[in-house]
Amino acid sequence: MATVTFEKAQRWYPGADKPTVPGIDLEIGDGEFMVLVGPSGCGKSTTLRMLAGLEEINSGKIFIGDRDITHTPPKDRDIAMVFQNYALYPHMTVADNMAFALKMAKVSPDERKRRVAEAAEILGLTEFLERKPKALSGGQRQRVAMGRAIVRNPQVFCMDEPLSNLDAKMRVQTRTDIARLQADLGVTTVYVTHDQVEAMTMGDRVAVMKLGVLQQVDTPLNLYDKPVNLFVAGFIGSPQMNLIEARAADGQAKIGNYLVPVDPTASKKMQGGITVGVRPEAWRIVSAEEGGLPINVTVVEELGADGYVYGTCDVEGTPSNVIVRVSARDSVRKGDVLHVTTDPKNVHVFDTESGERLSD
Repeated sequence: MATVTFEKAQRWYPGADKPTVPGIDLEIGDGEFMVLVGPSGCGKSTTLRMLAGLEEINSGKIFIGDRDITHTPPKDRDIAMVFQNYALYPHMTVADNMAFALKMAKVSPDERKRRVAEAAEILGLTEFLERKPKALSGGQRQRVAMGRAIVRNPQVFCMDEPLSNLDAKMRVQTRTDIARLQADLGVTTVYVTHDQVEAMTMGDRVAVMKLGVLQQVDTPLNLYDKPVNLFVAGFIGSPQMNLIEARAADGQAKIGNYLVPVDPTASKKMQGGITVGVRPEAWRIVSAEEGGLPINVTVVEELGADGYVYGTCDVEGTPSNVIVRVSARDSVRKGDVLHVTTDPKNVHVFDTESGERLSD
């Protein structure tokens, strides 16, 4: 077990006009499951590969525990990597794939066999040990890749989008398996994904990145409830938060002629152009007489237990789509006009120019 520390670690590719990762500072606790998340090209995989020793660090340092591994060769870092494409040897059995790194490390045959058997038991692979990878499903192959990492008893797991090749149902099952496995083993894990649902459901903490820069590092719930800026607000949440441009007016947010009540902390800081954020589930349907924001329904997604209404609004400042979560038993149809409102505690307020959060 070990902590992982990045100290202004920078990666600048030759020929690039700016660094992919300008200089990241991040501390990952002993046994913590840390997820790096962000859109494609944000530097999350580069950061992981810097830790694994697969990318050169131009400046700064990386520590595992108290050991400076900035310039240590990958094989000496005591890290196990799980890749997106499994990277299994097709001519070897499952048992041989899992034992390969131990064989290279000159571990005795008896010890290799014992460790492989233990990992296979944990991962439910015992009955597949003599099969070749081509005889396994995608989810089983990913478990073999996990098993190959587990048998090494590393200090740190590095996982680079390991679920992106799986179908939707298998992804849900496998992400649950990985989270449970990591909790049981207690190994410090750095996990990269562009899927924010994966990040929210798996991580002890989540680091949101944009253009190589950390935007917010926090628990999944705090990211959802208190995003520090417009980027995090729009990225975290599925469907995403409704972000509506407004004007500050007497301590309230004014969208066209519609006033949105905001919490007192934000009302004291608001000036000029602001952006209000409302989660789809925070809207409340009201009657037209109560004066809610009018939404022209264009699409209704019925998901069984609940549903999502996508609509447009003619009020100045509203985005092209406004999303409202409704009960599946609410009879909303395409072409309807809904009127919605919300409560001050559910309204996130941001400065439009800087993107910074103004709400408490």
